[in-house]
Amino acid sequence: MDMNERIAACGVVPVVVLEDAKDAKPLAEALVEGGLPVAEVTFRTAAAEESIRIMAEAYPDMLVGAGTVLSVEQAQRAVNAGAKFIVSPGFDEEVVDWCLANNVPVYPGIITPSEATKAVKRGLKIVKFFPAEQFGGVATIKALAAPFTTLKFMPTGGINAKNIRDYLTNSKIIACGGSWMVKGDLVKAGDFAKIKELVKEAVDLVMEIRG
Repeated sequence: MDMNERIAACGVVPVVVLEDAKDAKPLAEALVEGGLPVAEVTFRTAAAEESIRIMAEAYPDMLVGAGTVLSVEQAQRAVNAGAKFIVSPGFDEEVVDWCLANNVPVYPGIITPSEATKAVKRGLKIVKFFPAEQFGGVATIKALAAPFTTLKFMPTGGINAKNIRDYLTNSKIIACGGSWMVKGDLVKAGDFAKIKELVKEAVDLVMEIRG
């Protein structure tokens, strides 16, 4: 399977914020053992780069990606640390073009038809839709998907166990990004057993929704 297919198979992409790299390995373990071997580690903290390196080395088969990537320099650092894919909150042409030139799977954020057009012109098949709930959720995705027939979406922002069913029942949505199973307070508390439990619940929910 290629990266798109592997992410689609997961159904949920945990969006992870790590303040301390020491939490990277136990968190990766909780995700893998919980049945969700994928993580979008956001580049919002100083620990992000080292956390990606630790997770990628400890679990080589895990899909460790970098999120909130705002520059080519960040993308380069993330990939050098072991990130297998890049996610950005908006459509940064320099980041997207660098990733395409270097064969790095990239999922830029879009909201508008103009941004969708840029994605299609570059041959992208999947884009992030962010922030999802704040910009109309599934209804807006359906509206965008109608003219842009080749695009599929990975919505993130305001999605949780209560509303994910609305998204994953739409054939244009391959997976949803979410942080409800990897909440920052649980990570800080070192409660990786609870995280693993929530991850298992998320996996079960995806299986139930998709049959």
